[in-house]
Order: sequence, then structure tokens, then C-alpha cells
Amino acid sequence: MINRLLVANRGEIARRVFATCRRLGIETVAVHSDADAGLPFVAEADAAIRLPGNAPSDTYLRASEVVAAAQSAGADAVHPGYGFLSENADFARAVEAAGLTWVGPPPEAIEAMGDKVRAKEIAEKAGVPVLSAPVAPTEADLPLLVKASAGGGGRGMRVVRTLDRLESEIEAARAEALSAFGDGTVFVEPYVEAGRHVEVQVFADATRTVALGTRDCSVQRRHQKVVEEAPAPGLSEETGRAMCEAAERLATDIGYRGAGTVEFLHDPATDRFFFLEMNTRLQVEHPVTELVTGIDLVELQVAVAEGRELGLDGRPSTTGHAIEVRLYAEDAAYVPQSGQLVTFDLPADAVFGPLDRAGIRVDSGFAGGDEVSTFYDAMLAKVVAWAPTREQAVRMLVAALRRARIHGVTTNRDQLVEILTDPVFVSGEMTTTWLESREPVMLREDWTGAALLSATTAVVLDRDEHRTVQQGVPAGWRNVRGQWHVERFETGWPGDVFDGEWVSVRTGVGIAFPNADFTVERATRLEHGWRIDWTGEGEGGWCEVRFGPGLPGTREVYVDSPRSGRTFREVPRFTDPADAVASGSLLAPMPGTVVAVKVEAGEQVVAGDVVLVLEAMKMQHTVTAPHAGTVSDLRVAPGQQVAAGEVLAVVEEEQQA
Repeated sequence: MINRLLVANRGEIARRVFATCRRLGIETVAVHSDADAGLPFVAEADAAIRLPGNAPSDTYLRASEVVAAAQSAGADAVHPGYGFLSENADFARAVEAAGLTWVGPPPEAIEAMGDKVRAKEIAEKAGVPVLSAPVAPTEADLPLLVKASAGGGGRGMRVVRTLDRLESEIEAARAEALSAFGDGTVFVEPYVEAGRHVEVQVFADATRTVALGTRDCSVQRRHQKVVEEAPAPGLSEETGRAMCEAAERLATDIGYRGAGTVEFLHDPATDRFFFLEMNTRLQVEHPVTELVTGIDLVELQVAVAEGRELGLDGRPSTTGHAIEVRLYAEDAAYVPQSGQLVTFDLPADAVFGPLDRAGIRVDSGFAGGDEVSTFYDAMLAKVVAWAPTREQAVRMLVAALRRARIHGVTTNRDQLVEILTDPVFVSGEMTTTWLESREPVMLREDWTGAALLSATTAVVLDRDEHRTVQQGVPAGWRNVRGQWHVERFETGWPGDVFDGEWVSVRTGVGIAFPNADFTVERATRLEHGWRIDWTGEGEGGWCEVRFGPGLPGTREVYVDSPRSGRTFREVPRFTDPADAVASGSLLAPMPGTVVAVKVEAGEQVVAGDVVLVLEAMKMQHTVTAPHAGTVSDLRVAPGQQVAAGEVLAVVEEEQQA
């Protein structure tokens, strides 16, 4: 029997495992880096052990330190979660060698499937279809996919469309894989452009392997999953059954135990499927399987680790449909963001558990006031909807995202709503390349004008409330009106700027727009901001407005309504000369660490040349030359921490003769 379990992980997955442990009466132990000391998972554990440092290589990837933490805390079992050391066979052996129970598959199975080249050979022997890797790639083999042999989550993966890029992409994939997983081994395979990513959840005890159904994870960007659902839509019963049989056969052949996921690439045109890999751990998307089967997968993991049987009579039936979205701290260009979550309020009917009825489940590693650091993955939460039908689940999930209040850090919430309402997704016809090949559509809901109206009104009233002169004169009042006053705001969308135009009258503040007809009916002061009641364009409603940190003219303005939320940032009326940077300056797109500098001061470069590589949130980002010229200033070195917007280098453009 397991009495005290340590989770060798952080954030959302640590909290998820703790929730099941509490229900089962098992005590819990957390390990945490310095950056994570204040996060909810640390406070929720019965005991917490510090891993000094911040970088994964100094903390969560140090197997000896994690095992020592388990022993010092009196734990008798270790659950690896996902990522970090979860698929490290040596770590599993170290846990067992220390006399602790490993809540995961046998080290031999991890090893067999962890080497993706070997895994393909094993799958092929088990009669599972595989993609054949070219030995000496030619133009006819393009496109190709460079893939890390260890780990997952899209890290260490690169698509190659021209042979001249193959070596550089292999190098980049190796570096990223080494940083994320401690193993820089990569391999190359054919890249199928219009396939679907379908996976099968399997569970095995000492006597049998059972498939728990399919999931579709085709909505991806940069090979990272964004939306997952169960069961996989549009998949024929025959194909789904064949996938489950293949997954069970593979797991049985390697003597698997516990939770695992066999991933396939499905070709809708031919209805054929191919083995991609087997993840020897609990998946990020496991909640959708839990909701359609009613089975707590973490509880099953504990049962198998304790030597008990699954207690399943064959493959369980599924009920209804579940869809999960990954809510990330990132902007519209998929650049990870960091900073303080001023407000983080997600509507939920259940947290880390099943639903008794149709509703919303939220699995999150953060709470309002927490700091999102640059050291780890940018995922804030998983928001999951279950309903009797897929159509209802989509509708419920969209409504939940629109009701969320998230302030302080730019997120992909609006993009998720836009994806879920896209006709391609609604019809279930998405592929792995769909999200990145489509033209992004900014959400232009009919209440954007009201949000801008409310933001403008709150900014004007807030400024008026704090002024110390001419307090008896209406804000912005002019004896002879010559032109509109303008409050300018920008959003997370590149180049997306709004102007809120207003004019003061003796009876108060009036707001007007060039192409809309909105009126402030009432502005009420709240403890945290303002409530703005409005009418316009044949309807009425209200918004709550609050302000983020910063001086007036630079603050974020958070606008929420029953319909959705918007974040605006005030654009200063005048530019501070001290903020100006030299032409050709390369700015850090996010806080992070410089991992490589590819040029020297004085070197000639052409547009697109890699100048340096920046790592943030476990992903590597290349900074390239914007034009041909000379590197006239190089201000950073490998290992250096940089802030967002910091000048990294200056490329002085060549003068035209």
C-alpha cells in the first residue's frame, strides 16, 4: 500500500495527482524550484521539498535530488507526472533502487519506447503500420520531420522542406531536445502534410492490456497540441477498433504496466494509420478520456503500482463527448509571455475530477496573483467541457472561455474561441497542419465597440478623479470644441490599435465613435475600477473595467462583460526620447536566456541570418537579421538573462549607392 507519494513534477499535473491522493487517503509531497515556491501545488502538498535553482536542469531534471527529496520526506512512492523525468528509465530504476514504489511503467518498457527509432522497430514486429524513415534523403522524400528520440510536446521537432536546411534543422532540434530532455538524439521520418493525430489510451496490469478509447489531437501549432477531444470525431468504428487492437498488441508485447498512450498518424484520404510513438506516462490530455469513461486514470495508476488489477471487463464504453483546450500565456504570434496573473478566474463545475453532469472541468497550476516565470512551459490551465454531444460540448467550452477573467498576462483565450468556432473545427475536419496553414482571423465580436467605449470612459473618469487642479471643470472640457480627444489603445494582436474618441460637455463626459453609436448610460465607481452601463447598436449591456500596474498612459486596461473579456494597453501620447532605440536594433521578444550567439561584432549578415538563439519556457527562438548589413553592436553572450524588449544586437543596414 502507498501511504505517502511524491510527485516529481510541478504545477497543474502535481495538483491533479494530489487531488486523487487526497480522495484515496494518501499523503503527498511536492518538490519545487525557487521560481515555483509560491504556486498552489506547493501549498496543497502535505510536505514540500525545495530543489535549489530555477532552470529545469538544476531542479526537476536532477534525478538524484528528486530521489533524495522523496527519502528525506518519508515518501514511499514517486509519481513522475508528464514531462521532465517521466519517461526516463534511469530515473525509474533509481526510484526502485531506493526502495520506493514507481507509479509508472517498467523501466524496460520506458526504454523500449523512449528510443523512438527502436520503438518503430518493435511496433513493426508487432504488426503495427509504421512510416519508413529514408536512409539517404533526397528531394523526392520531402518534406521531412526531424524529431527528438526522447520526450515530446513538440520540442526537438522541425519540418524540413528543402535539403539545404536539413543539417541546420537537425542541429536546432538536437539543441532543443538536449535542453528539454537531457538527450539530444534525433531522427528523421517522412512528414505527412494532411494527416490527423489520433491516439489510444491504454492501461495494463500484470494480466491484461485494455484500450480506453481514442482521442483526436490534430489541432496543433509548432507540433504542440492546442485542442484535444474524445472520442476522435469522424473516425469509422472499424478504424477506431483497429487502432485500439494495435495499441493493445504493442503494449502487451513489451510487458507494459500502467498508463500509456499509443499515437498514430491517420490519413483521412485513405483511412490508413501509422504508428508515431508511444508515450509511457500519463498524457496532458487525459481528462477527456476520464470524462467520457468516468474512470479516474490516476487512481488506476496507483492501483497498478500497488500490484492490484484494473478491474475492467474489457474495453469500457464511452458516454458523450469531451473537448479540452490548453490555455497558454502567449500572444497572438504564439510568443510565450511571463509576468503576474493579476486575475485568473475560470468558471468551472469541477476541478481535477469528473463531472456528475454536463459541465466544465478546469485543471490549472495557477491562481490569481501568481507569477508566470520564463523557466517552464507556458500552459496556464486545461479547460475541458463534457456534454452528451460534440456540438453541445463545443458550445459550452466557448461560453466558458468567454466568461473567463484573465488579467495581467496575455493569453491565447481569444484564439481558442476563434478556433472552436471555425467551421473546419465545428465539422471535425481539422488536420495537423490546419491551424498553422489557415489565415488567422481576429475576433471582431459586436461588443468590441462597447469594450473600447468602456475602456475610454474608465480612463477619462480615472484621470479626472485623480487630478488636483480645476476640479470643478468637466474632464477635457473646451470652451470651443475644435477636435475630439483621443485615447489610444493597443492589444495583443500585432498592429492592432484602437482609438477611443470622446468629447467633454458641461453636463458630463460624452463618448462618440466615427462609425458606431454607443452611449454611456451610467458609470459607477467600484472598489477595483468602474462599472460602465452602455447602450448602442440596438442593444445594451455592462462592462467592468479595472487597471493593471503602471503609470497612466502605460497601464493595461482590463474590460470584462458577461460576453467576453478584452485587454487594452494605453499608448502614451508622447514618446520618451530615452525609450528610443537605434535603427536595426534586435529586441528580445520575451524574457529568456541567450543560449547561442551565431555572429561577431563587425560581421556582415544578410536578411534572415540567425544572429542568436534565445530560450524561454522550454522552447528555443531564433532571432534573425531584419536586413542585410553589419553587426555594429553585440550586447549579449551565451548564458545571459535578458528582459523582454532589451536590445540584443544592432544590425546597421547597408547604405544603397
